[in-house]
Amino acid sequence: MTRVLLTGFEPFGGQDVNPSWQAVSLVAADPPPGTEVTAARLSCVFGTALEELRAAVDRTEPGLVLCVGQAGGRPDIAVERVAINLDDARIPDNAGRRPVDEPIVDGGPAAYFTGLPVKACVAAVRAAGLPAVVSQTAGTFVCNHVFYGLAHLIATRRPALRGGFVHVPYAPEQVVDRDEPSMAVASAALGLRTILATAVNTTTDLRIAEGALH
Repeated sequence: MTRVLLTGFEPFGGQDVNPSWQAVSLVAADPPPGTEVTAARLSCVFGTALEELRAAVDRTEPGLVLCVGQAGGRPDIAVERVAINLDDARIPDNAGRRPVDEPIVDGGPAAYFTGLPVKACVAAVRAAGLPAVVSQTAGTFVCNHVFYGLAHLIATRRPALRGGFVHVPYAPEQVVDRDEPSMAVASAALGLRTILATAVNTTTDLRIAEGALH
């Protein structure tokens, strides 16, 4: 059994729900075979979210951590490739914090690559009938903050741990009054289960083109 820590976020930006936490909860209730999944909900607050993540890692001692966030406007399940050492908030977090051009870790590397086989994960999600993409940016809000913090924790304290970040689209109820892409939470959960199963069983990524022109 592979012990997995799966995290999602509380609602933010005036929303009543966050599909990342909804989907994570479904996966934790029905995890992929061969995994023991613990779910943790993170605050959408700079700093606090990393404290909660580190505490959850210390509490559960996982072999794999998959953090999940909401990416409104994206139509696909996006497996993130790169976390950058930068907070630059377009909107305030849930505590009213709005850092601009601040490093997440003073003196830390400019960026970290994910520990997930991103291309294999995307291929598996597509094979399950869902839209998926390798994403080259996790933004500069709390999602990237957590992604970078996780990668830095692995690099400095837990080298045996593997981890990465995935974004899911809006849930349908979030876009009833506007024309933006969404995905059923059950579908997002299926995508996350597929990513977990692939990450647990894949150590060498596929060598196929999944780059971006811009």
